[in-house]
Amino acid sequence: MVRKMEGRVTHHPMKSLTIALATLITIVVTTACTEAQEHTAAAILERDSVSVMTSYGVNTLISDSGVIKYRIVTERWDVNTIRQPSRWEFMKGIFFEQFDQQFHTEGYIQADTAWYYDQLKLWKLRGRVRIRNVNGLVYTSEELYWDGLSHEFYSSVFSRVVTPERTLQGTYFRSDEHMTHYTVSNSKGSFTTESMEKDDDSKTPADTTQQQPQAPMRPQAVKHAKTPTAP
Repeated sequence: MVRKMEGRVTHHPMKSLTIALATLITIVVTTACTEAQEHTAAAILERDSVSVMTSYGVNTLISDSGVIKYRIVTERWDVNTIRQPSRWEFMKGIFFEQFDQQFHTEGYIQADTAWYYDQLKLWKLRGRVRIRNVNGLVYTSEELYWDGLSHEFYSSVFSRVVTPERTLQGTYFRSDEHMTHYTVSNSKGSFTTESMEKDDDSKTPADTTQQQPQAPMRPQAVKHAKTPTAP
């Protein structure tokens, strides 16, 4: 005699809940993987454009061979030794005061922007450049180089020189550091009668105005100092 057994299927609520949660987690993980987005920050400045030192509100004295020769006043002073050639940058303007060995003021130099290439000992001044020396000479231009090796100023843009006796202007200028012997080429100007007679009697006039070829600027300085934004 064969008996037919009827069985019952018993449902376990906890097991069903576990399966449902596992399914939900799988769906969430799969969706997150397919829709993942990479979040990146904006690129930082290039390393060679970062100054190693920045000073604000500077008023300091500069010595040369142990003798105090200049006072520098500037709103901001950046020193960058990574860029080639290395340089000091004065993007907020600069004011020089020059002294003699007895610490008497000999004159001043000012500009809207300046760069100093310390390895080359070369200054580049730009924007409303103005110089006044101890003799009352006033020089103005939009760009001027100051060479510490040859101890002279030079410029190949329009320059104006005003002294108590005369006014000169031209597109090329070269002078010693004291602005006592200078050359203005491609020039025009006005003279007093007394100054012209004085020049006729003098064998070594302080200034000349003959046409001269322009001396080339240093290639390194022109290449690396194109604009006020870290040339």
